Amino acid sequence: MAIWGKILGGAAGLLVGGPLGALVGGLAGHAVDKFRESTTDAEGDVGRHQVKQVAFTIAVIALGAKMAKADGVVTREEIKVFKRVFRIPPNEEKNVGRVFNLARQDTAGYEEYAAQISRMFRDTPQLMEDLLHGLFAIAMADGVLHPDEDIYLQNVAAIFGFNEAAYARIRSYHAKDGEGDPYQILGVAPDISDTELKKAYRQLIRENHPDKVIADGLPQEFVDVANAKLAKINAAYDQIAKIRGL
Repeated sequence: MAIWGKILGGAAGLLVGGPLGALVGGLAGHAVDKFRESTTDAEGDVGRHQVKQVAFTIAVIALGAKMAKADGVVTREEIKVFKRVFRIPPNEEKNVGRVFNLARQDTAGYEEYAAQISRMFRDTPQLMEDLLHGLFAIAMADGVLHPDEDIYLQNVAAIFGFNEAAYARIRSYHAKDGEGDPYQILGVAPDISDTELKKAYRQLIRENHPDKVIADGLPQEFVDVANAKLAKINAAYDQIAKIRGL
């Protein structure tokens, strides 16, 4: 993830602002001028996508750190999954680790970080859902979703604006193979008509297409998350279609 190299230094904190900016604002890192040069567009303005990338990346670290600690222990496996899901290059592991540890030790509650992301991405809820899927991957690193992790993720989802039904749908994506309810994954009732089922399926495909993630300028990691989510949607629809003979 090329964006990791841009998250440190006062400029990142200044551009992002709020509790996420405060988390990294005091760190010594890349030069402010270098950061500004890398996040400035052809007209001399800080690129909107670049700022959102930086904010989103800091949120990944902050919420990931808080979530990994939700069950009281941050395991090596959770850190390993974090590195795998978010593709942290070896030369940036130390820098990202500093922010991860700061967030883990910070007295600020995760609610503040989640609320800032909710404000910044309120017009693109699918991106917040993708962030939740990344957090689920960390939570499930040991093969179990612990009760405290479940509560943490429910609370973050609520701050992001997802109701209980939406959270249950997102959670169902991470059930073990063969255990997920295909209707729940699609967010529809089992008695839905074939016509409405197809309509709901097409709508989900549009909303979750990886091209939307690319258009918002987010890193490849979240394109991968979108692709995995799309595969789950397609598999759920295929399962229902087979049962119904569609």
